[in-house]
Amino acid sequence: MNDLMPPPGAPSRYRAIWLSDVHLGTRGCKAEYLIDFLRHNEAATIYLVGDIVDGWRLRKSWYWPQTHNDVVQKLLRAVRKGTRVIYVPGNHDEWLRPYALLHFGGVEVLDEAIHVTADGRRLLVIHGDLFDTVVKHAKWLAALGDNAYTAALYINRYFNLLRRLLGYEYWSLSAYLKLKVKNAVQYIGSFAEALSEEARRRGLDGVVCGHIHHAEIRDLGGILYCNDGDWVESCTAMVEHFDGRLEIIPWTVKGEFDQLYPELPLFAKEPTHAGLRGLVEVES
Repeated sequence: MNDLMPPPGAPSRYRAIWLSDVHLGTRGCKAEYLIDFLRHNEAATIYLVGDIVDGWRLRKSWYWPQTHNDVVQKLLRAVRKGTRVIYVPGNHDEWLRPYALLHFGGVEVLDEAIHVTADGRRLLVIHGDLFDTVVKHAKWLAALGDNAYTAALYINRYFNLLRRLLGYEYWSLSAYLKLKVKNAVQYIGSFAEALSEEARRRGLDGVVCGHIHHAEIRDLGGILYCNDGDWVESCTAMVEHFDGRLEIIPWTVKGEFDQLYPELPLFAKEPTHAGLRGLVEVES
């Protein structure tokens, strides 16, 4: 199927879609945006690259509105329609890691995977938390940072409610502040370098990850580093076209209104070191 010219009103079709850091079970999750994305985009393979369900937050207090359940149902419906859905757990949903190589409702759970693109590139798919020295060696500091981040997202939520009332588009205050802090910028760079070096060590062409909530695709010394972003700040996904081309799709840059969630924008229009357990090579 040609993903460049879908029939009028039909979802856009891709070889693969990567989603991460949805954080279902938290108030910062933009579930409505993700539901809308899944309504208008389909793929032969969908990778859930960790932190899909936020077990850290759910252990503290239960929060699970209908929209979060709708996201789960939407993914399970995709499985029933023939989409391969692969769940690679992260640190917030690390309770799933002992279940690697099992299936739940047709969803495959893997520690990591290798995706083979249409043009033959082999990409390591991994959440990335095992390359985060804070998460790996100082979990108390990671928990403290998680609380501060949650507070920033809380402020961001009401900040954007005000922006909407004033007629402005969604804008992530927390993402802006993160990139203005020198140490945060250095952290993003060192994280990308560590993951790229791991892909190089394994003889792979690149890596796809999440974890740091910063979407980008770039070359690092001949290794392709891809981060698909998140669904609490930037609402981004990464897709592979049928010719192997990779692209970051920011789902908050498009206009109009959704009939299911009329209070939110509709985004259907086109915009101007982990062990080997659970490692599977995937050819979409």
